[in-house]
Amino acid sequence: MTSPRADGPGHRRTRPTRARILEAARQELGRDPDSSLSDIAEAAGVVRRTVYAHFTGRSALIEGLAAEAAEALRHALAAVAVPGADADRDPDAGTALARFVLALWPVGDRFRTLLRLAPQDLRTGRKDEILAPARDMAAAIIERGQRQGVFPTGVPPAPLSRALEAFLLALLECVNAGSWRDDGTRAATAALIAVGVDGGLAAAQVRELSRPASETPHA
Repeated sequence: MTSPRADGPGHRRTRPTRARILEAARQELGRDPDSSLSDIAEAAGVVRRTVYAHFTGRSALIEGLAAEAAEALRHALAAVAVPGADADRDPDAGTALARFVLALWPVGDRFRTLLRLAPQDLRTGRKDEILAPARDMAAAIIERGQRQGVFPTGVPPAPLSRALEAFLLALLECVNAGSWRDDGTRAATAALIAVGVDGGLAAAQVRELSRPASETPHA
């Protein structure tokens, strides 16, 4: 079956409605993972048949949220610099990892309700697909840090990036449970400590990155 043109005028007119439904779904499902499509329609200010006009059912709606999360993650990753081949000119890998977590934490926080929904509402492997680009970037940063001598080399970059991913997802689950509150700075500090950076140095690096530009000393 041929899909309608994504750039047609009708599609452009329905984008705001679709976005409103997805935002309502994010909020309602965050409040109650068992929220019905009727609940979401009411929160979005539309009738249920309007929801069905955009999404064939609950699974399609959750996939819409997952697609939004994947896009937001790609945008956040695009703003993060990965240390390259020039160790003298590149930023310290610890700074790069802290910047990585600070950039991604708001995305994770916004879409953390998907962590609750993934087991039953997303197809097998979908969460892994969404997180793969971030995992690969984390592994690249860790590999560079180990070469720079910034991070210990006891655990190879690939499994360490997996462990770091699980750690950060666990912190987001704690936000869901109400036992952790953060703007990303605590998570970034914890991430540096998790890969082997001294606690005091980790806190100082994150604090420096979090300072307003007006407070940053000029050379």
